[in-house]
Amino acid sequence: MTGEEFLFLQGASHQGENHVPTPVTKTSSKRYEYGIRGIAKIFGCSIPTANRIKKSGKIDAAITQVGRKIIVDADHALQLAQDKNMRKKKGGVL
Repeated sequence: MTGEEFLFLQGASHQGENHVPTPVTKTSSKRYEYGIRGIAKIFGCSIPTANRIKKSGKIDAAITQVGRKIIVDADHALQLAQDKNMRKKKGGVL
């Protein structure tokens, strides 16, 4: 497409001078990962380590599992892992 064609299409799409463009809104700021590989990607670890993290129950609140399908809210999982590590460092019991 040439620049001239682009400008023509852009001008034709405005259907008049009172055209107000619709604002772009972000629908969801959540980032999801799927499966054990997704957990490994979130934490930057191997798949066996990701399996141990899941089995430990530390990030259960961030995991939704239906059958074999695992969906992980990445930001929530990182927050939970960080909270657990902070309690452990302060001498609290997990």
